[in-house]
Amino acid sequence: MPTISCLPRATRASGTCYAAGYSSISPPATRQRRWPDPIMTSAKNEPRARGANPAQQDKQTEIAFFDGHAAADDYDVFAPEASARLVSEFARLSALPPHSRVADLGCGSGTFTALLKSRGYACVGLDISGKLVAVGRRKHRGIELLQGDIERLPFADGSFDGVLLSGVVHHFPEPSRCAVEVARVLRPQGRFVAFDPNRMNPFMWLYRDRTSPFYSSVGVTANERPVLAREVAAVFERAGFDVSTHYLSGLAYRYVASAGARLLLPIYNRIDAAVFGLPIMKRLRPFVLTAGVKR
Repeated sequence: MPTISCLPRATRASGTCYAAGYSSISPPATRQRRWPDPIMTSAKNEPRARGANPAQQDKQTEIAFFDGHAAADDYDVFAPEASARLVSEFARLSALPPHSRVADLGCGSGTFTALLKSRGYACVGLDISGKLVAVGRRKHRGIELLQGDIERLPFADGSFDGVLLSGVVHHFPEPSRCAVEVARVLRPQGRFVAFDPNRMNPFMWLYRDRTSPFYSSVGVTANERPVLAREVAAVFERAGFDVSTHYLSGLAYRYVASAGARLLLPIYNRIDAAVFGLPIMKRLRPFVLTAGVKR
């Protein structure tokens, strides 16, 4: 069984550990949990704090938002077949064999982590929401799920063969630190795949981009914005990856938070599958898939 190291990482000033003691992915019968979850407090789900740096992720807002979804148990926005397809895309683009060590970053309640494990990967999931992680541990027994910060990953250098960034890059107003951490925890020639909403897609722009007159803040955090493929590619190239960009349509949504958007959801799902699947519409598809190989 592959081993994933999670070594103590000292803070810059105090020398205290961010996370400690997690040393391997083991079968449920033999696994002993020896790490403390990083302590993260809740905050009100409110706009970015006055004076906060807009280039940095407002982590307390993220925690509060997703902790709230954990209470309602409604975090999984994709239909099951869409989630399975995204994991299939990870397997195709990463070309990693079974038993490869894979981290699912932004794992939420562990849906994608469980699907990765079903494909034979030795996997661990990490999410900033402790309450979502707790939901995932109840749902998916025997799967390692941790609370933590993608910008300060509690793993040793070169711990993984692959990383799945589960719809999370667009939660970072400036994702450079995220990309650097992904590079750090991957071995040489390690692979990552990220999927995020495409700003060039008219539906994503209308509903989710702050420059749209129809933008709704319901169901999104202050950090979120759809991405431009070239910008994500540039960030990961600077972090030391050879990057390729792909586009995906036909991912059926199961749930959106806005009541108005929910009324239009069946129409969106049909148009997405019928129109954006056409080759000529490739760059306008709802999701950008960014794949990379560490140099």
